[in-house]
Amino acid sequence: MAPPKGRIPLDADGRFSGYASVFNRRDDGGDVVMPGAFARSLARRRNRIRMLFQHDPKEPVGIWDSIAEDGHGLFVAGHLVPGVERADALRRLIAEGALDGLSIGFRTVRATKANGLRQLWQIDLYEISIVTFPMLEDARIARPDLATGAAIAAATQSIRN
Repeated sequence: MAPPKGRIPLDADGRFSGYASVFNRRDDGGDVVMPGAFARSLARRRNRIRMLFQHDPKEPVGIWDSIAEDGHGLFVAGHLVPGVERADALRRLIAEGALDGLSIGFRTVRATKANGLRQLWQIDLYEISIVTFPMLEDARIARPDLATGAAIAAATQSIRN
């Protein structure tokens, strides 16, 4: 039986996945992340990218197990650390569908302007946060069945390109 609409089942280890960024989509700040923007940063610091709550460096809540660019965007999978008060609360909020936003914390390395938008070609990624209101509407934690399907579709599109 599928979970009720809006609910996101987490496993016993508090694992979840989704897209922290989606390529070629305008966010609320007028930024558009371009394909390949994360490549250098991920090669350099993949295991040091932090999972925070609301971009607060005093609120680490988990660990990113996997961060990778695919044809759709920046796909992430991670887990909340049990016993951390905020992480335990987030586990319940995510499971009930009350919280599902993701947002990236970065420094711009290379960008251009086009049609009033800032195109981000290279960024230095240092954290990915669970947030209430993401700047990019499609940056969301996904139900496991949807996350897997999106990852497969994006990988297939990448292969075709």
